[in-house]
Amino acid sequence: MGAPGGEESVRFGTDGWRAIIAKEFTFDNVGRAAQGIAEFLRSEVREADPIYTDWGCECRDASHGVVVGYDTRFLSEAFALHCAAVLRGNEIPVVVADRFVPTPAVSYGVVDRRAAMGVMITSSHNPPEYNGLKIKAEYGGSAPQSITAAVEERLPAQAPRVGAAEIERVDLIGPYMARIGELIDRDRLTASPIHVVVDSMYGSAQGLVARFLGQAGVSHTQVRGTVDVTFGGHGPEPLEKNLTPLREAMRAVPSGARAIGVVTDGDGDRVSAMDEAGGFVDAHRTYALILQYLVQERGWKGPVVLSVNLSDLLRRMADAYGLDVIEIPIGFKHAAEHIVKGDVLMAGEESGSYAVRGHIPERDGVYLSLLLAEILATSDRKTSELVAGLHESFGPQEYARRDLHVETRLEVVAGLKAAPPDEFAGRSVRSVETLDGVKLRFDDGWLLFRASGTEPILRVYCEMTTEEDVRQVLDAAVQLARGE
Repeated sequence: MGAPGGEESVRFGTDGWRAIIAKEFTFDNVGRAAQGIAEFLRSEVREADPIYTDWGCECRDASHGVVVGYDTRFLSEAFALHCAAVLRGNEIPVVVADRFVPTPAVSYGVVDRRAAMGVMITSSHNPPEYNGLKIKAEYGGSAPQSITAAVEERLPAQAPRVGAAEIERVDLIGPYMARIGELIDRDRLTASPIHVVVDSMYGSAQGLVARFLGQAGVSHTQVRGTVDVTFGGHGPEPLEKNLTPLREAMRAVPSGARAIGVVTDGDGDRVSAMDEAGGFVDAHRTYALILQYLVQERGWKGPVVLSVNLSDLLRRMADAYGLDVIEIPIGFKHAAEHIVKGDVLMAGEESGSYAVRGHIPERDGVYLSLLLAEILATSDRKTSELVAGLHESFGPQEYARRDLHVETRLEVVAGLKAAPPDEFAGRSVRSVETLDGVKLRFDDGWLLFRASGTEPILRVYCEMTTEEDVRQVLDAAVQLARGE
């Protein structure tokens, strides 16, 4: 990352550009990013991009305009308006959300308004000192690397001057929630009494799930449903360690109630769940619950898209259901490509990002939160019993991830790729996969090393058949990463 204002200070990673506010994430750099977007939208190279030549997407010219949204982070609205002013200064039509919105509302807004592009000011799940910018393509999903690279190539050395301009503000929430109302089966959602605890982690999806449930007459409780630019002092990522308020609310639900907790991240595109006793339902099991429901209750079929760090439980399920599996690198832009090009049943990542057929090719924590409530209401079992049933049918799964602040994270991954071990943590390495990072496969599980594309972090993922085995393998991985 270059110095603030330097030509290397705007770089798009796995899903957008993210940086520390007032260090690299400045009004000047947001203006430079907006100018790069404007230049790209007017360029001839755009028409030759693979999303149009290979994916079959419509190439809308710059006159179709840009939809801009923003989350609840510090200065997000001001950054969004500055971005819009630069686009407007380039004679590109632009609208800005009239309030903070979840990222999928911007993505749907691009499709609904037939815009040429969407821009979301957010740093998603990153710590509160960060902000960022995501680009959404015409199809309503994450822009592929070809687009973000083309924008980077067109970044000006200096921030453009912005004159006074009146920016149109529009309602993105209304059309977005109307679409979700078409996707959720209200008869199933109200088929039996349940209670839903909704945790918005102070993010931009706050109020949306709770309001929908209230309108449907479903009992619910809302936690962390206000604006707090510090997000309670940590990144708004729906990991178990960050969900104490949700767990406390779940334990306050009357004993014996059939309940589920649903939690969305800072910009509302991720979701995780919790059972009636406060037990965390991780991303792997959440994906599995949704997949099982779509196949067994709705009768849907089709390929499933899995990131490299998702559980083998899902591969066993796909095999049992006769579904093809498409494995992708981490980053939902890779999933979007397959959704746009084919009739994918479901796509997802370990981060709690999921997309389901019939909606935009985008992860959507609001929609999936409501779908999880529908799943519980349709069943006659408790959430914990639904999760236990997955393992009874498809085998055990224990998983954990550790995020390590390691300055040599890139060197660690490169070293493993160049010379992978034959044995690790007392286990023979059966195979080595390098689609994204380095994944060591054992007879009883796997271990993945991957350097984050948006943070200075080495992430280590592990799945084994027992919790003790997971701890043992991860301990060995941490020692290797730190050179101990």
